[in-house]
Parts: sequence; structure tokens; C-alpha cells
Amino acid sequence: MSTRAPRRWYQPRKSRRPQRWALAVIIAVLALAIVSASAGWRRITEYPERPGTGDADNIALTVPAGASFPQVLDLLQRHAVIGEDEATAFKLFVLHRGAAGKVTAGKHSFRGDMTPTEILEELMRAQPIAQRRVTIPEGKHSLQIAEILAGAGLGGSEAELVAAMRNPDLLASLEIDALSAEGYLFPDTYEFSTTASAEDIVTRLVRRHRQVYAEVRRAHVDGAEQLEDKLGWRDPEVLIMASLIERETGRAAERPRIASVFINRLRFTSFKPKLLQTDPTIVYGCTVPEHKSKACRQFEGRIRRIHLRDPDNPYNTYTHEGLPPGPICNPGRDALEAVLAPDTTRYLYFVARNDGTHHFSKSRKEHEAAVQKYILGGAKGDGSVQK
Repeated sequence: MSTRAPRRWYQPRKSRRPQRWALAVIIAVLALAIVSASAGWRRITEYPERPGTGDADNIALTVPAGASFPQVLDLLQRHAVIGEDEATAFKLFVLHRGAAGKVTAGKHSFRGDMTPTEILEELMRAQPIAQRRVTIPEGKHSLQIAEILAGAGLGGSEAELVAAMRNPDLLASLEIDALSAEGYLFPDTYEFSTTASAEDIVTRLVRRHRQVYAEVRRAHVDGAEQLEDKLGWRDPEVLIMASLIERETGRAAERPRIASVFINRLRFTSFKPKLLQTDPTIVYGCTVPEHKSKACRQFEGRIRRIHLRDPDNPYNTYTHEGLPPGPICNPGRDALEAVLAPDTTRYLYFVARNDGTHHFSKSRKEHEAAVQKYILGGAKGDGSVQK
């Protein structure tokens, strides 16, 4: 038996050169990535303070109210505040700062050599609040008030203002149980921001009405209680009556007396039917409500017999007894006071004289004589005739 050790077999040694090359490539790629990332990060961190390449001349532009950030970005490019190749970088910069929604509408001033940080700061600069004064006269109805406000550059267009005055959600929030804010748009002189919305303006007018009405009612608690006891009137009815008085005369001294005529017609049991017969109610029903009667659709600015006899106009106080369904204008303080503190009279009629005042009568016979004197016997006055 042989005692020699078994013969060992060895595999040939493999070359390590490919592994070394692979490792070298990986290291090189990683190094390149690190260098690129470092350069990219340096560009990112330096970008906010990197001046633009444009001119140093002033560049004025206006950011419209409600403009989106993409629209603002387009404005900056079109005015050469930022280059077209910078749009994406600037957008990412602004989004990173969480400032896309902080751009202020209004006039801004830039230069082409401003840094992104400076551009963003200018875009977020607080704008001076422009105020505009407007006066709403007593006795105007809602469509006329919308025209006045829109003409002053407030609240958008007339259509937007009227829509706000008839907005059911807004009316509910203002605790107005009606189809519009008619009667609650208090006549006064206001200052509004030029950026105020139609809803903001309507809310302000209504709140002013609430304030003034509360003051007047506190001053005439007894009068308010008497109207509730004798006629069942609460605040909405007082407001409707005030609107009738406001439209009947511009003379403050006559308002309490005209209020007494209307209240007497409704209160005296001997006066029947209880028709107020006031022309401004017909005019209102034929011009302001969205839905108008067939006769009102033929209204051309002058009341005719067809309008006096129209039963389909709910505001027609010649065919419907009692108060109309809502105010026919927006009354001021004096008219509100006249309802709560009317004169104590037994007058039931009044007719316009030729001098802007009215003649008051207790009987139909006396009233007919006044009509003969002031209307049929002379030039027609500027007020309405009670019949």
C-alpha cells in the first residue's frame, strides 16, 4: 500500500481586474453624482439671492384681483421681470416658500435685475387700501342703488349688486325674510374699499339700517307698541309704511302728517275699503320686481287706467287693501320716525299743491274740492293724488 499523500489539484487563479474596473466605475459615478448634487444644491441655495439678468429700469405692472399664481407668473414673464427659462425655478421657489397664495392684487414695481427673493417680497407687499365715498339718497329703490354703487366703481357690475341684494343665503344670514333686501339698504354716505364685494356692501347697508332703526325704535317705544296693538304691525310693517311715506314727500315736516293719513285709512272702521291708493306703489310693481303683471309689461313711465285697475300687480294699492307686500324704496331716518310718531289727525286724504306741498282733507267732499283747485283747475303737482 502506498504511503504517499494524495495529489492536490488547484484551479487556476482568476483575474481580479474586471472587479477592480467595476468598482472604479461605481466610485466614479458616485463621485460625479456627488459633484452634480453639490453643484445643484449650490444652485438651489444660491438661486433666491441671484440677481436677474434684465435691465435695472423700473417695470410697473398690476396684478388683477383674484389672479391665480400661474397668471401672475405669466405677467412676470411678459414684462421681463423673470426670463422664460426661469419660470419653473421661480415657481418652485415660491411654492417652497408657501407664498403662492400671498400675492397681493394691485400695482407693483420691479426691475429686471432683482433677485427672486426681492421679486417675491414685492409681490407680497401690502397694498394701500383705496377708499371711495358714495352717497345713497333717501327713497331710492334697489335697482337705483345698484346703479349708483356700480357707477362709483364699487361692488362690481349692477347685475352683481342686484344678485347680492336677492341672494337667498345672504338674506338668510342677515335675517331678512323676503325675496330681496329692499327697504334695508339704508340711505347714507359711506366709504367703501374699492375691493369690497357686492355681498360686503349689501351687508354694510343692511347693518346700518339695523343700527338706525334700533335707535329710532328706542326713542319711540310707545308708538311702536300702539301700532302693534291697533294694527298688529311689527318691524317689517313699519318699514313698508316708511317706504311709502318716503316716496310721497321730500318734505320732512309733512311726513308725520302723511303717516297719519295712511294709518287713519287702515285704523278707522268707517273708512272702507281700506285702500291706500298711492301711485308710487304701482310704479314700483311695474319696474322693480323680477316678475311683472301683463299690464305692467306695458308700463312706459306713466300710470294709465290699465295700471290703476290692475289686480295682478301685488303692489297696486288701488286694487289691494292694506300694505303692499314689501317696501317700495329704502327710507331714511325721518320716514321711519314719522311712522312711529305720526301726527294726531283725522285726515284721510291729501292732494299735491303746485308748490311741492300737500293739501290735507278729512272728508271726500273737501278732498274733491281740493282736487278741483289744485289738479283739474291748474298745473298738476309733483306728488300723487289720494282718491
